[in-house]
Amino acid sequence: MDEGKLLNLITMCIPLSLVSFGGGQTIIASLQHQTVDIQHMLSGARFTDLYAISRAAPGPGTMIVSLIGWEVSGLLGAVLATLAIFVPSSILICAVGSYWHRHRGQPWAMAAEKGLAPVAVGLIFAGVFAVGRSAQFSPIELATTLVAGTILLRTKLGPYPLLAAAGMLFYALSITGQV
Repeated sequence: MDEGKLLNLITMCIPLSLVSFGGGQTIIASLQHQTVDIQHMLSGARFTDLYAISRAAPGPGTMIVSLIGWEVSGLLGAVLATLAIFVPSSILICAVGSYWHRHRGQPWAMAAEKGLAPVAVGLIFAGVFAVGRSAQFSPIELATTLVAGTILLRTKLGPYPLLAAAGMLFYALSITGQV
């Protein structure tokens, strides 16, 4: 167990927890930067793997922190990282929630909500960019991602048929030695 990395992970998660408005996706870029580039807890490829696992599993996007904690320090790391990402924001929401609810119709509250929405969207796009950069996509992987994204945006087709099709495509390409 690397206690220094575990402590770094916990002290990194607490402030990320407090700024994760808009959902867990908003902190992915910061989480990737800290764990891969700054603290070298994970490789870029391993971060991408953990991100994919966390997105495939049910639950909030911040569950990646549990997987990172597991990588850093096993079960204890997973538990402590999970607590560090969920407890501070939960306390903040409980403390501020009733006040916010009482003043929700006030002009300053409506302006804050409208101002925070684009910030959350920008942070989500930063997370997508960070994961993509960590993945070090090959041209075929990048093309597959762009085609799948376009299909999801322009049709009513769900993600599972696309996952199956991409899986078959990459399996066929691997058999022929092209990937």
